[in-house]
Amino acid sequence: MPSNPHTSKISPEATPRSSAASALPQHLSIRHVSATASLPIRRLFHFARPYRRDAVWATVYSVLNKLFDVLPELLIGVAVDVVVNRTDSFLARQGLEDPTQQLYALVGITIVVWVCESFFEYCYALRWRGLAQNVQHELRQAAYAHIQRLPPGWIERERSGRLMAVLNEDVNQIERFLNTGANDLIQVFCSSLLVGAVFFVLTAELAVLALLPVPLILFGAFWFQKRLAPRYAAVREAAATLSSRISNNLFGMATIQAYTAEAFEAEQLRTASDGFRARNDDAIRFSAAITPVIRMAILAGFIATMLYGGVLTLRGDLGVGSYSALVYLTQRLLWPLTRLADMTDLYNRAMASVERVMAVLDTPAPAHATLPVPANASAALEFEQLSLSYGDRPALRGVSLSVPAGTTVALVGATGGGKSSLLKLLLRFIDAQSGRILLDGVDITTYSPESLRQRIGYVAQDPYLTDATVADNIAYGDANPDRGRVMAAAREAEVHAFVADLPLGYDSVVGERGTALSGGQRQRIALARAFYRNPSLLVLDEATSAVDNETEASIQRSLALAARGRTTLVVAHRLSTVRHADAIYVLDDGEVVEHGTHEALLQREGVYASLWRLQTGELLTTS
Repeated sequence: MPSNPHTSKISPEATPRSSAASALPQHLSIRHVSATASLPIRRLFHFARPYRRDAVWATVYSVLNKLFDVLPELLIGVAVDVVVNRTDSFLARQGLEDPTQQLYALVGITIVVWVCESFFEYCYALRWRGLAQNVQHELRQAAYAHIQRLPPGWIERERSGRLMAVLNEDVNQIERFLNTGANDLIQVFCSSLLVGAVFFVLTAELAVLALLPVPLILFGAFWFQKRLAPRYAAVREAAATLSSRISNNLFGMATIQAYTAEAFEAEQLRTASDGFRARNDDAIRFSAAITPVIRMAILAGFIATMLYGGVLTLRGDLGVGSYSALVYLTQRLLWPLTRLADMTDLYNRAMASVERVMAVLDTPAPAHATLPVPANASAALEFEQLSLSYGDRPALRGVSLSVPAGTTVALVGATGGGKSSLLKLLLRFIDAQSGRILLDGVDITTYSPESLRQRIGYVAQDPYLTDATVADNIAYGDANPDRGRVMAAAREAEVHAFVADLPLGYDSVVGERGTALSGGQRQRIALARAFYRNPSLLVLDEATSAVDNETEASIQRSLALAARGRTTLVVAHRLSTVRHADAIYVLDDGEVVEHGTHEALLQREGVYASLWRLQTGELLTTS
């Protein structure tokens, strides 16, 4: 299968780095579609360009299948002609005077026609379905790859359930259209051309009568399509909302049960499901009306052929065989048009899904440099006059601090003080409105985010574990994991003992999001993952806030060893975990209000001293 060639073509130029607010503007949404966007079907064809050869062959096979599909009706007319006219039949005039030989010839031709029709049906099914599988695979991969380049804040705002609906349901809807809908459209078009041509050859007057309903049918189909498109867009949005609700509830089922909120959440899900059902009902009321309307138009054409053709045959102006063929062909011409209802329905559902997938691909990704971080970086950090706002809310106000190479520096303070925002800036999840971060004296925006992050061992407050083995999670991101390094990192993080007690040891599966492990075990595996990378810079974001005292002591021992020779930046609410740091910076309302060692800050009797006494239970001194 060819590699994905679409990303650079489909994604527009990324927006320049300017601010956190510009990194996550409101227009970066999967619900936004540019007014200048091409028609969805054109964009789908553009995306499928690498599979143009498959599409061409699939179209050829569809046309050939329809050609042989129309011939049996003509053969019926020829057979009637043989039986009625015998030695004066059409075949007799071609040199086969014996009626029996004419019938044998008809049998042979019929066998060939049916075999060819079946063969080309197999061929087009194979090609169209293969094309559908390839395009849905490439669409899903391209959309997911593009999402990975977008800021985490965008993903949080869009909600995982909504994105899952795009990557699964919307992509699958496009696949269903390519599986059957594209072939149906081609065959209806070819059927109309072929049968119309036969009509005009046999009798132009009858052809005009038979084809009179066709414009009405096409007009009706387009009229319905125009009104179905917005309704199916609403259906896809309602489906995404429902998917998001289900995903969120499954993830939080323990909390739902603990708070006996089952009835409440069931009602919320019912409301979302009712919304989805209502949007579908609205679309169905329109789509269900297409077939009855088309049937009435077909009835008019069929009656015209039967009546006027019968009159011509009785007058001797039209042969009995030709009349029989025309009656059958009228159905063959007009009856497939009833499938316009299904085709219109499938097409509009698919185009609504195409717009949603393309809206993801159209979301601008931030532009980044490509220079790699030097391999011998000592990871000395300087945060210089950083200012950051989320919309109208300031998060950082001219923050400056220093993290010398090989030292441990802690960031503490109340929630909302700006600690996590500094880490997001360091990891290049967002960019500041002003100021800069220097790594060994070089602005980190000079380096590619991927190269920068490879030099950082990051441990989050709620670590992410993938549904794989313990070893896979420790060596996460390494295409060729080293079992020796995995075990060494596990010992350094003090997880080797409990991993050895697991049924399959390092090959034990941790479950989705690590649910087979306790919170402390997940945290220590995340720490081992950071050690496995052997980073120049270790970044801990509340790594011990949700663990017990024993686990905290274990992590502290591990960090004391790991920090030797490494630059370590720690965000903590629990001050006991950072009392031995080389420097502690206290942030409040986006500003550094104090900094120094633990002892120096206690002597200052400021914010840090108040927090320390609050956490340790000491009485505040009174003046």
